[in-house]
Amino acid sequence: MRLKGKSVIVTGGASGIGLASVERCLAEGADVVLSDIASSDGQARAAALDGEFPGRCLFISADVADTQQVDRLFQDAVAEFGRVDAVFNNAGIGGIAPSDEVSDEDFLRVIDINLNGVFRVARAALRVMYPQGSGSIVNCASILGVFGQSQTAAYTAAKGGVVNLTRTLAIEAAPKGVRVNAIGPGYIDTPLLAELDDALLQGLIGLHPLGRLGRPEEVANAFLFLASDEASFVTGAHLMVDGGFTAGKS
Repeated sequence: MRLKGKSVIVTGGASGIGLASVERCLAEGADVVLSDIASSDGQARAAALDGEFPGRCLFISADVADTQQVDRLFQDAVAEFGRVDAVFNNAGIGGIAPSDEVSDEDFLRVIDINLNGVFRVARAALRVMYPQGSGSIVNCASILGVFGQSQTAAYTAAKGGVVNLTRTLAIEAAPKGVRVNAIGPGYIDTPLLAELDDALLQGLIGLHPLGRLGRPEEVANAFLFLASDEASFVTGAHLMVDGGFTAGKS
């Protein structure tokens, strides 16, 4: 088991990529904190998984837009499992609208969750991992962290920030034994995309040379690698999991 004896926190863990990552880490032997906002399905998801993996899956609610909640998340995780070896900084929201119609409130909310929230979680993780002398932080960026897309001003700005934040944190953390990387998913087959009309969905599929959308477990596999000791010489990277989306756009 690739994560046996390790403790992992996954934010945004109640659904989609986050939930698939929780499940993958449990299967690989980790103790896992599934974290999400209080109104999510996180409590029920964690309870079901803890039934399958007794004593190894815990739900702790946390809104990454709230520093106190983020800090408490790490305090409670350490109290329960003794340490934090890996974090998937996955919580985030979308936002699609023409830039001239986006309010300050909507723009800043996306930035606060998708960029500031990533920093809050990473900062709390570093404060735990530095005394340990080890750890792996994986930030969820995006294909839109390196390319623009119409009507996604706040989202692309935030994800671009995540990519460069990852590089800076990696440089700072390396001398203290902590690795920091990012994952750049393409369009992933989640319930959110299921709401799109067929023409738009087919258009998204056509953007990926592999000819399909990604699956949540494929992103989870990338997180598993970066969290594990197999990636011991990988830091500051932005690993694309995008079916070739960015291959012809560099």
